Amino acid sequence: MSVSPVKRQKMESALDQLKHYTTVVADTGDFNAIDEYKPLDATTNPSLILAAAQMPAYQKLVDDAVAYGKKLGGSEEEQIKNASDKLFVLFGAEILKRIPGRVSTEVDARLSFDKEGMIQRARRLIDLYKEAGIGKDRILIKLSSTWEGIQAGKVLEAEYGIHCNMTLLFSFAQAVACAEAGVTLISPFVGRILDWYVANGDKKTYEPSEDPGVKSVTKIYNYYKKFGYKTIVMGASFRNTGEIKALTGCDYLTISPKLLAELSKEHVKLTPTLSVKEAQACDLEKIHLDEKAFRWHHNEDQMAVEKLSDGIRKFAADAVKLDRMLKERMFSTENGK
Repeated sequence: MSVSPVKRQKMESALDQLKHYTTVVADTGDFNAIDEYKPLDATTNPSLILAAAQMPAYQKLVDDAVAYGKKLGGSEEEQIKNASDKLFVLFGAEILKRIPGRVSTEVDARLSFDKEGMIQRARRLIDLYKEAGIGKDRILIKLSSTWEGIQAGKVLEAEYGIHCNMTLLFSFAQAVACAEAGVTLISPFVGRILDWYVANGDKKTYEPSEDPGVKSVTKIYNYYKKFGYKTIVMGASFRNTGEIKALTGCDYLTISPKLLAELSKEHVKLTPTLSVKEAQACDLEKIHLDEKAFRWHHNEDQMAVEKLSDGIRKFAADAVKLDRMLKERMFSTENGK
C-alpha cells in the first residue's frame, strides 16, 4: 500500500520508529556515520578498524598508536601488538565522544581458542581505556563465541566486572552457553547465516520472516526471555532492511551505515515482531550445556561450525593485515635509513 506524500512527511522514518522498540547500534568505525545516525551504542571489529585506519581522516589516530607502540619498546612483535591495541582503544575513545552508550572493542581473533590469552588481552584493553580516562562500564569487550571464548567471558564478567559482547554467534548451543556464562550481550549473526543457506541450499531468496538468520535470532530471543536470562540479544550482520524490520523489538540491533541510511529513507509502519510476553508463552525447553554437550550440539549444526571457523579466519586475516600496516609505518622508514 502506497503512502501519500503528506502522510509520509508526518510518519517517522523506519529508523526512528525502530528506535522506539529496539536499541539501535552503529556497526562502524567511521565517526561521520555515527554523528549522522545518532545510535546509542557502537560496535567495531578488526575488519572495520582496518578499513577506517586506511582513510585519510584517521591517520592522526594511526600515528598516535604507532608512537605509543614505539615508546613502550620491546621486540618488534610486542611493539606492533601494543600499537594495535592502542589503535583499537583510540578509535573506541573517539566513538565514545559521539554516543551516550557503550562501544564494543574486539580481542584479537587469533586468540579465539586461548581462554587465558583472551582474558589477559581484554584486561589490557580495559587498562588502556582507563589510561584514557574511560571507565569499563562504557566498554563491551568482544570475544569469539568458541567454548574458550565463552568461558573467558564468564571469568571477565564474574571476577573483573568487565562486560562482554560474544560475537561470531551462529548456533543455538552458543547462545545457551553464553546465557549460562552470564555475559552481558551476544551478537548473533543474521546475514552470514542467510549467506550460508543461500550458498548451500536450493532456495536463493527468503521472505524476511522465513529468513534463517531472522528465525535463529527469534528463537534465541524467545529462549532468553522465557527463562529470564539477563543477557542482551543484539542481532548483527544484516544483508537487507527486511531482516532488520523482521526483528523489531529485539533488545539491540547493530546496523551498518548503508542500511541505517536506507532505513532513514523508508516510511513504512513498523510494529514489534518480538516481545517478552509472546516469548514467555512460547514452547521451548530449558537445557544445560557442559563442555561436552556444547561441543556436540554445536557440531551438529553444520552452518554454525562452518561460519564460526570462517568468521575467525576472516577476522584473523584482517588482524594480520592491520599488523602489517602498522609494521610498515613503524619500521620501514628505519629500515630505509
